[in-house]
Amino acid sequence: MKLIECVPNISEGRDKSIINEIANQVKQVSNVYLLDVDPGFDTNRTVITFVGEPEPVLEAAFLLIKKASELIDMRNHKGEHSRMGSTDVCPLIPVKNVSMQECVDLSKKLAKKVSKDLSIPVFLYENSASNIERVNLANIRKGEYEGMFEKIKQDDWKPDFGKSENNAKNGAIAIGAREFLIAYNINLNTFDKKIATDIALDIREAGRAKRDKNGNIIRDKFGKMLKKPGSLKYCKAVGWYIDEYNQAQVSINLTNYKKTSIFKTFDEVRKEARKRGARVTGSEIVGLMPLDSLLDCGRYYLKKQKRSTGIPEKDILNIAIQSLGLSDISTFDINEKIIEYRIDEQEKSFKNFKVEELVNLTSMGTPTPGGGSISALAGSFAMALSSMVANLSFSKKGLERHNKLHVEIAEKSQESKDRLLKLIDLDSNSYDLVLAATRLPKKTQEDIDYRAKEIKKATIHAAEVPLEILEISVNSFKLLDKLCDVGNPNSITDIGVGLYLLYSTAKGASMNVRINAYDLNANHKKTFINKLEKLDKLTEELFIKTKIKIEKILK
Repeated sequence: MKLIECVPNISEGRDKSIINEIANQVKQVSNVYLLDVDPGFDTNRTVITFVGEPEPVLEAAFLLIKKASELIDMRNHKGEHSRMGSTDVCPLIPVKNVSMQECVDLSKKLAKKVSKDLSIPVFLYENSASNIERVNLANIRKGEYEGMFEKIKQDDWKPDFGKSENNAKNGAIAIGAREFLIAYNINLNTFDKKIATDIALDIREAGRAKRDKNGNIIRDKFGKMLKKPGSLKYCKAVGWYIDEYNQAQVSINLTNYKKTSIFKTFDEVRKEARKRGARVTGSEIVGLMPLDSLLDCGRYYLKKQKRSTGIPEKDILNIAIQSLGLSDISTFDINEKIIEYRIDEQEKSFKNFKVEELVNLTSMGTPTPGGGSISALAGSFAMALSSMVANLSFSKKGLERHNKLHVEIAEKSQESKDRLLKLIDLDSNSYDLVLAATRLPKKTQEDIDYRAKEIKKATIHAAEVPLEILEISVNSFKLLDKLCDVGNPNSITDIGVGLYLLYSTAKGASMNVRINAYDLNANHKKTFINKLEKLDKLTEELFIKTKIKIEKILK
């Protein structure tokens, strides 16, 4: 799944009815999840956060901007925060399986539609900026709504989309793509704000003023203060004291967590705190964070402990939470703080059922979950066994020379297991889509044509899902085969059970591809059958090869 986040800031923070009506536009779009609505009375501004697949997010963003343009009149707006439009800024942020360039392209597509359909001038900023002056939002917004009437007429400040004319009611808007910003505070065992501030000055990218041996600030020939850069790039930081906690914090914004990670930041603050006789007691995430940012932390600390990283995702997250002290001040709930988990919480999933519930549900007289979903479930158990054996082998005396392979197999097994768990739902959902398409009206020729188109689209999808299950199965046979060579021989029966489960998964998926492909036209059918024949052949070859190895070890 591809995920992007959108965080529009609207110029209304006091009238709840207006805020709710604007935010509710997001709920009208499928595959988009409204995560947060944060109004500020004094700023008269609301920050709205939602996430989803790229095109649906784009649709939701436009609907929100449109509704804001209808309900907010900038001629009457007053507030403490800088602003230049009814929707002041609308960033698009890559979260999962989406490149920055894709978000840049999407931002331009949205900007074009906003300017054309709503007659609102649009400035591109951050990674979407057309020139260096427009990278920083503050440069664009300087002068605010009131000053934009003259500013927009200047050659240097023509909007990227729309006329060089400020919209009297709605002002202008900045749209762009940026990296995910993680707001991260690190707690110290002191109430001395000066210590926190001193640490912040040493770690933040902007650094601190350069001084001579007498403590005087060094300036260049133009009188500009020179700075000594801090130790962490993509890091903004200040020190402060929190009355509620009775302790000082280093308050940090990580503007690119992929370049400067949370764990690197945490360890750097620990080092700087020790220099000053202080100690880090824990930390906190303010707002939401992407899953991979915390998984990276968990893996980092597992490696430091010389432990396998091929363990379940939630266990990796727990290691990160404990290592960073994220529950030091208040409980860190992954279902509330991690974007992907927030989405999962909003969806009913078979993978969250208890074993007995899922077995009983399967036994009822309903088409789903059916053979396709159970094939995926069987495969996930096979990969769980694969990871189990790899991890048992990792800690086995005499097999240390294979530890690198054990971790690699365990990690790949976990990855396949997690994807197969998701495919349990995707297979059932694909059947529901076919069923929904067949129930579409067919009163007119237009109805008939649309229905046929939707049935075809749903049927192709219904064949693609088991095809993915089959592809994962074929790749997973290789993991079990390798485990026969480097794994703990005492666990050979576990490998054997995994092998037969995986074989069942592959054969079940193959049948489901075949039955769905038969309902397609000749070209589509041929494409699926050709892929199927190659994968079926590989299934048999890899199954037999691994089976022979298992039987030799058993003898």
